[in-house]
Amino acid sequence: MKNWPLWEVFVRSKNGLEHRHCGSLHASDANMALENARDVYTRRMEGVSIWVVPSSQITASNPEENAELFEPAKDKAYRHPTFYILPEELKHM
Repeated sequence: MKNWPLWEVFVRSKNGLEHRHCGSLHASDANMALENARDVYTRRMEGVSIWVVPSSQITASNPEENAELFEPAKDKAYRHPTFYILPEELKHM
């Protein structure tokens, strides 16, 4: 079991529209990961869909580079709503 890859588990609940990360588990392959995820993370019949993704296949942003990645680009003025004319019917925009 030491050599089994780590899988990330995402479950969509009956009331939800999106899959949410619920945890991780080790499994030898995708089918085993799905079965184990079902047994571990949906014991109370709350899930309607499960995704399992090999942890090694996930690429994450670096928190130290958040400013560069998430701050709006100042050189892309066309993204600002001041350049769009809205109809008068839209009073609360």
